[in-house]
Amino acid sequence: MDKIIVSFLGVGLIGFIAWFFFGKKDDAVEATDSIEVLVDGGYKPENIKIKKGVATKITFLRKTPSSCLEEVVIPDFKIKKYLPLNKKIEIEIKPEKSGEFPFSCGMNMFHGKFIVS
Repeated sequence: MDKIIVSFLGVGLIGFIAWFFFGKKDDAVEATDSIEVLVDGGYKPENIKIKKGVATKITFLRKTPSSCLEEVVIPDFKIKKYLPLNKKIEIEIKPEKSGEFPFSCGMNMFHGKFIVS
């Protein structure tokens, strides 16, 4: 009986771990001509849909004192900006091609992406 209980608990734990790491998918938020991104233990929202060929203003507001999140890097657009605490920093991008373009903190620990269509 003990082996059956342990087996069921093991399978349940494996299922939970698989769901937690691979099953959670955040929906992308659609930006029209501007969007605000809250920087607080990560990026909220972290997946942002943008229209191809449309200039979009992204306003970052850092609320966390973590030094890791004090910089945002968008390599495909050659952008690297310092984000002072509790101050809005505006970045404008105008993607000319479709695809997914990642952004991250200066230490590459927290990530997000722009989905251009």
